[in-house]
Amino acid sequence: MATKATKEVKVNYTDEMVEKILTMYGELGNDGIDAIAAAVGRPVRSVRAKLVREGAYKAPVKGPKAEKDEGPTKKELLNTLDGLGVLSADTVTGLNGATKGAIADVIAFIEAAQAAEADETADE
Repeated sequence: MATKATKEVKVNYTDEMVEKILTMYGELGNDGIDAIAAAVGRPVRSVRAKLVREGAYKAPVKGPKAEKDEGPTKKELLNTLDGLGVLSADTVTGLNGATKGAIADVIAFIEAAQAAEADETADE
């Protein structure tokens, strides 16, 4: 009968290393993961994965989301531009790919030009 050769299992982290990681993490928290990785000679991702596996890792709390610009929508800007009556409907439709800022700049330019023209006709 042939006997199977038993394969040795490679241990990535010894019990002492795991204890050191858990102790250091308890003291340093998430900010100390770089120091922990350096102390045990392992990559940061590996140490973090080991902490997750051991149930000790707590993900950092994300900050609040950046406030969203609540200005007019792009559709509202295009409707305003169409309402000015200077550009044809096809031209306004062609601006669908433009950014909100660019459309707002076009509106401001047209309104300034119309105001200047109105001032010139009033002076005459």
